[in-house]
Amino acid sequence: MNISLGSSAADGTAMDPTKKAKLVEAAQQFEGMLLQELLKPLRSGENDLSGEQSEDSSFDTMSSFGTESVAKAISQSGGLGIARQVIQQVTRSNDTTKSRNITKV
Repeated sequence: MNISLGSSAADGTAMDPTKKAKLVEAAQQFEGMLLQELLKPLRSGENDLSGEQSEDSSFDTMSSFGTESVAKAISQSGGLGIARQVIQQVTRSNDTTKSRNITKV
């Protein structure tokens, strides 16, 4: 996902590129985990078309990996916009803190 953070409105400085990359990664992971939880109910405990449940836990494990992969792919391609909102909120909070510190000096 390509998310631009722009520059800080409070002091005109841009966010450190390393911090920006970490923030984007963390926001995407957060959105991926939320999407994974939303997708879990769509998984069924049934491993074939007959509707019979198996005692084998390998199907459940593979199914959870599939759900995780789908959630991660959705998040990285733009998702629901949750990551973007998290980034904007953190950036806004960071800008407010910086402007307060500049004013105090």
